[in-house]
Amino acid sequence: MTLSRKTNRENIGIIGMELYYPRKCVKQHALEKYDGVSQGKYTVGLGQTTMSFCDDREDIISICLTVLAKLVKNYKIDYTQIGRLEVGTETILDHSKSVKTNLMQLFEESGNTDVEGLDTTNACYGGTQALFNSLAWIESSAYDGRYAVVICADIAVYAAGPARPTGGVAGCAMLVGPGAPIVVHSTARVSHFRHAYDFYKAEMCSEYPTVDGSLSINCYFEAIEVNYSRYVAKQRHLSASAESHRDVSCSGSPLDWIADFYCFHSPFTKLVRKSFARMLHSDFKVDPNCFKFEGVQESADRDKTFLALSEKQFCEKVEPSLLLAKELGNTYTASLYCGLISLIAARGRNLCGKKACMFSYGSGFASSMFPIEFCDPEAQVYRHFEGLAKELEHRLVLSPEVFVDTLKKREEAHGMAPYRPTGSVDDLASGSYYLEAVDEKRRRTYCLKQ
Repeated sequence: MTLSRKTNRENIGIIGMELYYPRKCVKQHALEKYDGVSQGKYTVGLGQTTMSFCDDREDIISICLTVLAKLVKNYKIDYTQIGRLEVGTETILDHSKSVKTNLMQLFEESGNTDVEGLDTTNACYGGTQALFNSLAWIESSAYDGRYAVVICADIAVYAAGPARPTGGVAGCAMLVGPGAPIVVHSTARVSHFRHAYDFYKAEMCSEYPTVDGSLSINCYFEAIEVNYSRYVAKQRHLSASAESHRDVSCSGSPLDWIADFYCFHSPFTKLVRKSFARMLHSDFKVDPNCFKFEGVQESADRDKTFLALSEKQFCEKVEPSLLLAKELGNTYTASLYCGLISLIAARGRNLCGKKACMFSYGSGFASSMFPIEFCDPEAQVYRHFEGLAKELEHRLVLSPEVFVDTLKKREEAHGMAPYRPTGSVDDLASGSYYLEAVDEKRRRTYCLKQ
């Protein structure tokens, strides 16, 4: 890919995307049996199929090294062409040294040390803020014509209990610049931030978070409803400012016309399903006389009513983005962008001319909703994830016993120094970086599996 030094910075957004997930996974139906819960609790109640996990050979740095190297190789760019690199993650290995500085190892051969950006952290939202920061850099006077790269990656693990089936692992890398086939319209985004202790990691000696499950879900719903209300208002304002001739009142509820597709941060897909129904309910509250709601009455069983009413739209507008959420689990900062990758894998170049509404949420809490627009049907990114569903079938499906034992070993190894991992390198895919050792000063070294 040739570097384009555009003085006219139009269509700023995502030029390319890359994905990495561990080969190891466990089936949710098998976990149901192992945990002694009712059949369907995880597969139907949570809407999950499979969960990715990794052993002590992989950590957040190795995952980010792998997905960055894949992006550079597959999009045929040079490390000298990257002027900004930012990592969104909540998987913290060091309270001072950023993951980004570890990734600078890959730049050494090129001699490029002029690379801005560091890590951005707030639960599952850090990747979105890293993207916003990179877009702002390209729009700024500091921009020098090079690409930005945004990496969103996490290892989501939970203590034994009801939250454990909502874990997952993945890393996503985005090549960002002008002239992009996936344009991010920054002027149309909205946000909702406030203080909450719904999910946090104040226990520094553990990988596991403290979670208030019901509060976390309520915060997510609040973020959906507030952002959606603001988003619709802004879309109406922008349409009016552009002197749009679209007759919105004849287009059904805003859920019909503000986007062709919707991508959500997905802790588990049943939450996404309920959230989409709540968005439709928000439309009903604003305009119950809309023809779409003919015969609909506000009732105590609101969720059931609007789940049924939104079913067709959900299948058309949301379901195509949920492949990786179901197959990998909750990948924290990578979750929303795994949704985008899933949508690309499902629709490819047919997305061109369409728009998607992106919803990002991170506990604590931080949230945003923003639009993207697809163009340039010949762009590589639309072909890059062909066959993704088939690739997922070739993972190593392991038993719940192996999964639980792997997490136990991660617990025991957490913070140990010196330490040499015991996981087998044979289980890794070629082209993956892995942790070789942690020395007595807690310095980590990595190797590449050829």
